[in-house]
Amino acid sequence: MVMLNRKLLRNALGLSLIAFWLVGCGQDTAGSSDIESESPARAQSTDSRFGGAQLVMLPDTLNANPESNAQRNAYFGDLHVHTNYSFDAYAFGTVASPYDAYRFAKGQAIKHPAGFDVQLRAPLDFYAVTDHAMFLGAVKAAADTTTEFSKFGHVQGLHNLNAPENQNFESLPQRVTAFSTFLPDTLAKVADGSIDAGLVDQIAKDAWTDTIRAAEAFNEPGSFTTFVAYEFTSSTDDRGNLHRNVIFQGADRLPAMPFSRFHSQNPEGLWDWMDGLRQNGIEALAIPHNSNGSNGQMFKLVDWASNPVDDEWARKRIRNEPLVEITQVKGTSETHPLLSDTDEWANFEIMPYRVATVLPSEPKGSYAREALLDGIALADKGITNAYQFGLVGATDTHVGASSLDESNFFSKVGLLDADGERRGSVPMDKGEVEIIRAAGRVNVQEINGREYATGAYETWSASGLTGVWAEENTREALYAALRRKEVFATSGPRIKIRLFAGYDYDQEDELADRYAKGVPMGAELHGADGRAPVLVASALRDPSSAALQRLQIIKGWVVDGETNEQVYDVACSDGGQVDPETHRCPDNGANVNLSDCSITANVGAANLDVVWQDPDHDPEHRAFYYARALENPTCRWSTWDAIKAGVEPRPDLQKTLQERAWTSPIWVMPQA
Repeated sequence: MVMLNRKLLRNALGLSLIAFWLVGCGQDTAGSSDIESESPARAQSTDSRFGGAQLVMLPDTLNANPESNAQRNAYFGDLHVHTNYSFDAYAFGTVASPYDAYRFAKGQAIKHPAGFDVQLRAPLDFYAVTDHAMFLGAVKAAADTTTEFSKFGHVQGLHNLNAPENQNFESLPQRVTAFSTFLPDTLAKVADGSIDAGLVDQIAKDAWTDTIRAAEAFNEPGSFTTFVAYEFTSSTDDRGNLHRNVIFQGADRLPAMPFSRFHSQNPEGLWDWMDGLRQNGIEALAIPHNSNGSNGQMFKLVDWASNPVDDEWARKRIRNEPLVEITQVKGTSETHPLLSDTDEWANFEIMPYRVATVLPSEPKGSYAREALLDGIALADKGITNAYQFGLVGATDTHVGASSLDESNFFSKVGLLDADGERRGSVPMDKGEVEIIRAAGRVNVQEINGREYATGAYETWSASGLTGVWAEENTREALYAALRRKEVFATSGPRIKIRLFAGYDYDQEDELADRYAKGVPMGAELHGADGRAPVLVASALRDPSSAALQRLQIIKGWVVDGETNEQVYDVACSDGGQVDPETHRCPDNGANVNLSDCSITANVGAANLDVVWQDPDHDPEHRAFYYARALENPTCRWSTWDAIKAGVEPRPDLQKTLQERAWTSPIWVMPQA
């Protein structure tokens, strides 16, 4: 049994109030949709909301569970999902279990805490429940009056918290009050011995065992994959987010308990633990998320003790963290306008705050593109590239269900943001204002004579998904793809995007040739006789989303210690040609009617595919390249909320967005 460390508990006490606002996991419960009964024509049709219904689609279907394929299939899933075992999710009203979460992922409808059904347009291929290791199962146990833990006086306010009669908007003040006292009081009582640490430990162990059992029950090799996983929930003392999701390769051997903040606040401690597991035959990887809310802490160039990073530290980090989650409900972490001022698309779903606060988050050190640049700068100095990571997306739902659809967004924290009024997209009436103020969860601001909830919710996103290129839909094949970084991220739509690099590609190459002549995303390409690399990028639209507008290559390189970046449009929709001076496609004329969110018909591409050679390559310098595909503009979720409510969209929020997908990078090494 892994006992809670009382010294660490005392240290955590000062940070305990933060924990309630560590928002970032799943929401949902399941319902049914038999995709195998769909006709091929229906599976390939284009949603009429997005125009371009007459576009010719390639012979490709979603969720088809194809046979093993040496050239690899695209699989979509969510590796960041919270259920009723997470301390915060249960407080938000979530009763969905890990079993419910997997039912949802397989296409079933489940109940949202606010009482309505949530269901995916089409099932996912894989899913991972990642409940917080910290106080795993504890709030659920406190609410259950039959448990020993519920008998302690300080948890009385949590009794029957999620009984049907309490699942309402009016319960928010009670939830916030009861829960805000639970964490510090429980930590203090465990630290002074008033509560046996073994009792809290056993609650967590039982929840962990049940989480494993659920993953095993729903894993169906070749059809649907589950991963045993959890979230390591840490932060700096200034509330900089350092959360990671830990994904285990298999389930035949697993630790009896997950490593949590109670064991160490320092992520380096997590890496040491994972290395120890690996020596005992237990393979896992960790995926940092919400670097955007880290206040510059996620991608620092110093270690926990503020020493400059060295080779040993870098090797340990990249060994344990080969991937980074760059998009989810709490915003996008690709880059920031202040870091990429020549990238016109850098201002995409930016959440400017530290996680679960309205404190500003420092951009430098918080975004993935800058980290990729810093990584090759480290390599130039002879230090292992600690930031040679692949890119994935997730939702961080806290209701067991992934909220991916802008037109049907239910956000992530249950009763706290279940509708437009609570998440700030629709003005509130007087009664709602009073409840929000009593709860103290968000602020209320008058905008154009109407009162809106304000805080972080309005900056959140209907995002995202991980795409994996793998031979088959099994734990072994998917995990291997995660390890080799042949993965991609999307902001929600199931866009299929690929990137290869080599020196001898041409437009006639088949997919097998692309593998044979070069390397796929996530890999290194080594220099060859001073030649410029040739990149092959392709993107296939999601038939249920908007058409593609452009395909881009993002390049980063270092010269004499100075980092540089460039965005190249490399393929344009509608016959457009890239301007060789600006590296930009012409405007394809796509726009959005904000009265009903309809978009321009007959504009955009079903697929974009290009063979491109870097016109500015310098063989003496390291570089990375990744591809980004952009859809035509569509309505943001906040605009959809306003239209459904019959009000004007909130004036200070973006009305539209361009959904997108990102490949993992390819790193081009100088010739030896």
